[in-house]
Amino acid sequence: MCGIFGCVLHDGSQAAPLIHAALKRLEYRGYDSVGEVTIDGDKLTVKKDSGRLEEVHAKYDLDDLPGPVGVGHTRWATHGRPVYENSHPLVDCKSRIAVVHNGIIQNYLDIKRELESKGHHFQSRTDTEVVPHLVEDYLTQGMSLEEAFRKTVNRLEGAYAIVLTSTEQPKTILCARQESPLVLGIGEGEYYCGSDFAAFLPLTRKAVLLDEGEMAVLNPNGARILKLKNAAPVKRDPITITWDPESAKKQGFKHFMLKEIHEQAQSLRDALRTEQLYYDQFAKKIIEADKMFIVACGTSYHAGLVGSLALAKLAGINARVVVASEFSEEALDLVGPKSVILAISQSGETMDTLNAVRDARAKGATILSVLNVLGSTLMRLSTVYIDQNAGPEIGVASTKAFTSQIAVLLRLASTVGRRKGEVSAKEITELEAELHRVPALIQTILNTKIDEIRRIAEECDAASSICFLGRGVNVPTALEGRLKLLELSYVPAIAYPAGESKHGFIALIEEGFPVIFVAPKDETHKRIIGNIMEMKARGARVISIIEEGDEEIRNLSDRVVEIGESLPSLVTPLVYVVPMQLLAYYLSVIKGHDPDYPRNLAKSVTVE
Repeated sequence: MCGIFGCVLHDGSQAAPLIHAALKRLEYRGYDSVGEVTIDGDKLTVKKDSGRLEEVHAKYDLDDLPGPVGVGHTRWATHGRPVYENSHPLVDCKSRIAVVHNGIIQNYLDIKRELESKGHHFQSRTDTEVVPHLVEDYLTQGMSLEEAFRKTVNRLEGAYAIVLTSTEQPKTILCARQESPLVLGIGEGEYYCGSDFAAFLPLTRKAVLLDEGEMAVLNPNGARILKLKNAAPVKRDPITITWDPESAKKQGFKHFMLKEIHEQAQSLRDALRTEQLYYDQFAKKIIEADKMFIVACGTSYHAGLVGSLALAKLAGINARVVVASEFSEEALDLVGPKSVILAISQSGETMDTLNAVRDARAKGATILSVLNVLGSTLMRLSTVYIDQNAGPEIGVASTKAFTSQIAVLLRLASTVGRRKGEVSAKEITELEAELHRVPALIQTILNTKIDEIRRIAEECDAASSICFLGRGVNVPTALEGRLKLLELSYVPAIAYPAGESKHGFIALIEEGFPVIFVAPKDETHKRIIGNIMEMKARGARVISIIEEGDEEIRNLSDRVVEIGESLPSLVTPLVYVVPMQLLAYYLSVIKGHDPDYPRNLAKSVTVE
């Protein structure tokens, strides 16, 4: 997730100061590098570098760029680490075309090879750079800039919000979107585009929404929208934005956490777009290893537990999951040059995880990592890494990073399993297909279950404690539900493997004690029914997350949240965790807490 802003101003106006201010409002969307481009007559000028906005501004004076037309970008790296060469804007061979991009272009390697064979020279390791070069290539074939842009975008696969400006038409900005957000702002003879309304709210409150598969042409004559497929014109009236700038950053959601819960359908699509070659490199290292350890903390540890189960079931790999703070005491003596450490960290800066990685590295272990911040310390310590592509997560309590981590780990287990042949290729192919159904299932929950989850939160407000129970791969899901509730509501919460609950926890049960069961209709279904009956017989208030149509558990429960479709067991944590994230969020709000900034917690734990 990156921040984009572009503007076409009156002649004599200077775009650069407006771009700078807009990028400041968008910095929450990405902050590892910054760049701006403006056009003044036939001259295109770019200033960019890695670092936060004000750091780059202090180096280059971003406000000094000349001209009334320009585009800016604040980056959250997905392809290519955050260095100068990979910062946006990116240009063509002759520096006549400049492009910024938010999203992931899946087929960029094929396009890049094609262009290199024609003599194009690439300066970055980004997926974005194929866009200006491909537009340049079409221009040499006699196409107009608009047609070259449209033809280029139609060749792209994946998610994108793309904005282009060029000396070919110095008073024009071209933009297009597919899945990644982009909106237009309509001023008094001036026109803007941005990743969200916050980019241009101080300039205008009139906005036009750009839909999937559409492009826009902004110039002094207005804002024109076309269908990408056939260039058919689109008529769409502006809307008036009533949000304040801070609300606009949250896209109308009350808190960043709620926004990030709702972003999970898209963040999962992005996580699943990572090129297969990275998984192949991981798989080779894992298969060659004599021992494998998964090291993580908190939410990432729970994702690691799911990954360990998937590796065991799909690939016959025994990957031991160790809490990072305990790794040196528990497992370091077992680590050697043939060991693989898979470290998981959203920030890539979690100190306990880094210490475990450094200790293992010192003993010759291969370091693999799943992370969400390119350029982080963990990335630099890793032999191979996979970027989970969740975009920045502002809320302290992790939500979309957790589901993206699991998606990456399931795809990794599938890759290792296919290579080892432990299960049939058909079974793995079916599981991978089911993974791609998950975003739509999550979106359905978000569209239809909010009110009933909020009611459950209201009913739990008076509880002095809450317990989460699951079986199999959903023991980690229960643990994650409990962690979210602890972090946000400050209610003492417990999580157990459901079968273990009769060894201790059941002594706490009294009339009305809330017990939340993660209960998909999988191989654990019959056994978890027995656990529900044990709790019900002692007066527990049973709240169950179930598959739609599961009448057995519905009839035993006081409340249920139904998940619309059947899923393979390994995939269920991705979907069944969402109601628990929402429950924790709404209980926090009901209790008057700020779910974005829970007390005593930090987004990145950089102390031991």
